[in-house]
Amino acid sequence: MDARLTRYDRWMQQTMNRREAAPLYATASRRRGLVAAHIVLTAATVTAGLAANVGGSMVAIWVMLALVLPWCIATGAINASTRGLLELRRRALDERQRAERSEVLARAHRISTGLLFAVAAAVIGYGLAGGSTGRPALMALVAGVIVHWLMPMWVAGLRAQDEPDDE
Repeated sequence: MDARLTRYDRWMQQTMNRREAAPLYATASRRRGLVAAHIVLTAATVTAGLAANVGGSMVAIWVMLALVLPWCIATGAINASTRGLLELRRRALDERQRAERSEVLARAHRISTGLLFAVAAAVIGYGLAGGSTGRPALMALVAGVIVHWLMPMWVAGLRAQDEPDDE
């Protein structure tokens, strides 16, 4: 590691290496469940946000606000399971972590690109079928940006390795 770590870098390393939430992500199946729960929470939050935007429903706004706290907890648990692989600055990572980060980002980019092509094809197909593509395209764009933003964290959470057993 680089000796030029700032106080913030050291604080982030300590935060990302805390083990209080370790039971949430101790095994591969728990990490998969955690990532799946995060995906569901993300989809529900985005859906509620879009419903509030489209219909102006106060219920949708309250639902969205209620989902934010569990979403944040799941986000923190995924980041902790990767020991901050995507949250720490590059200079705070060792060579193995840097290589893992590059692999995660490359894989997430490939997955996101495929999903964005599928969404674009769906919107184009909807337009060719005679539908108005204004609002569906906007919703697809919002969903695509959010998936693109979160995909590296989901991939990192799924690729994280189990902690070695205590001897």
